Amino acid sequence: MTNGISRRGLIGGAIGGAALLGAPAIVRAQQLFADYPFRLGIASGDPSPDGFVIWTRLAPDPLAEHGGMPIAPMPVTWEIATEEPFRNIIQKGEAIARPELGHAVHVEVTGLEPGRPYWYRFSIGRERTVRGRAKTLPANGAAIDRLRFGVAGCQHYEDGLYTAYRHLAAEEIDFVYHYGDYIYESRSAPIGIGWDGRLKQFVRTYQGGDCLTIGDYRRRYAQTKMDPDLQAAHASAAFFATFDDHEVQNNWVQNIDGWGKSGAPAELFALRRAAAFQAYYEHMPLRRSSFPAGNAIQLYRRARFGNLLDMHFLDTRQFRSDQPCDDGFKPICADVADGRATVLGDGQEKWLAQNLRQGGARWNALAQQIMMMPLDRRTGDEPAPIRNMDSWGGYDSPRERLFASLKGLGNVVALTGDEHQNFAGELRTRNGTDEAVAVEFVSTSISSGGSGSDKRSGAERIMADNPFLKFSNDQRGYLLCEVTPDQWSSAFRVVDKVHEPGGQISTRTTLAVERGKPALVTA
Repeated sequence: MTNGISRRGLIGGAIGGAALLGAPAIVRAQQLFADYPFRLGIASGDPSPDGFVIWTRLAPDPLAEHGGMPIAPMPVTWEIATEEPFRNIIQKGEAIARPELGHAVHVEVTGLEPGRPYWYRFSIGRERTVRGRAKTLPANGAAIDRLRFGVAGCQHYEDGLYTAYRHLAAEEIDFVYHYGDYIYESRSAPIGIGWDGRLKQFVRTYQGGDCLTIGDYRRRYAQTKMDPDLQAAHASAAFFATFDDHEVQNNWVQNIDGWGKSGAPAELFALRRAAAFQAYYEHMPLRRSSFPAGNAIQLYRRARFGNLLDMHFLDTRQFRSDQPCDDGFKPICADVADGRATVLGDGQEKWLAQNLRQGGARWNALAQQIMMMPLDRRTGDEPAPIRNMDSWGGYDSPRERLFASLKGLGNVVALTGDEHQNFAGELRTRNGTDEAVAVEFVSTSISSGGSGSDKRSGAERIMADNPFLKFSNDQRGYLLCEVTPDQWSSAFRVVDKVHEPGGQISTRTTLAVERGKPALVTA
């Protein structure tokens, strides 16, 4: 597969004359654009047994207003082939890139065979994209003996290069689960401040200030998606995409912005959130069912991989009650035990419980954003336990309700991001002191936090104070999961640096869990 972008290799023949006919309101591209219009790459997502979504966005000048496009609809041709050389094109059509959606295109391809790879591409005039690969899901209920996929996210553009994505693109995988923080919404600064309060130098900088309007968010996505390593990852496999907080505002919940940074009234934050949701939809390979409706968007959903895996993609932002104890990493306060608190909201909680009761697959995966293990984060002489109030650790009642619904299943794996570190542990009831009902793999960031090191300061104390925690690491990378009927293994793939080019990939460790035994062992 072609992972780089070569202008000479991308520009092909013109679309036939018959395809250039249409309504006069649609602008037709009879010749090349002044600049290459597919500079944001291509992507596929949300595969099903008979198809998937394919995506692109026309933007010859990505950081300019409207991406350098005229304010008019434009037709884009798409093709599906059974092999990468495109000798056997089995589907072809035309989609309209509309200015109201930033000239983004979402095509829901159907009529394909289950459980096999296909290749896709777009063209307009004589301009053509690279070839992307996507694999359909196995047929419902089909006997599947192996599944291999990646877990990635937290890709702060300023903190480091997307070297890990270049390595992920080279893995032989069926799909990628992206857990969120695709962009970071705050303004750039020549000097940043890290999680530890120390000054740090950004590797590269965002253009523009804080994201507040649709134009701000579009520019942020455009700058992010121009990265060639990220484009290579998208072209290599279909993504199941979910968001966390930074796609809108740090630590936001419902109509409350993160830490009250902006000080905006709820009704103004709702407008900002609506703009953020629209921009997210415009730049992700999502189905029409996720089309934003005002300041709401449907992101929790389910995917079934034959009889092997039932995957539940959760939304831990949109329905959550406010963080307790004034948010942040804080000593436990009374509100952590608030029985009225929620992370998923009543509707999503019932939806998940019903899915789990239905059963039928060898494994259940909870693909979500924030750590479930209630870690005590003390690293010094703090007298009281400290938790991350933006994680499930700040919500005792919702977490215990969820864990109670997992009892007896023996086949649940939680896949998590957000922490900018690798973690693995057992999910135990009663604040981590009782029965293990599942295991959790927390995937580190692609770039957020910078190059990192093997162990963060204080890691030994945290490991000692939390017996359910079995592994931690502070490097960048992604998770590589391999699922068979009787075992789930997760390899923590890490790069040695992201502050400069040339980072090398390695496997820090591989941990496994046997079906029916929610305990981690070294694979």
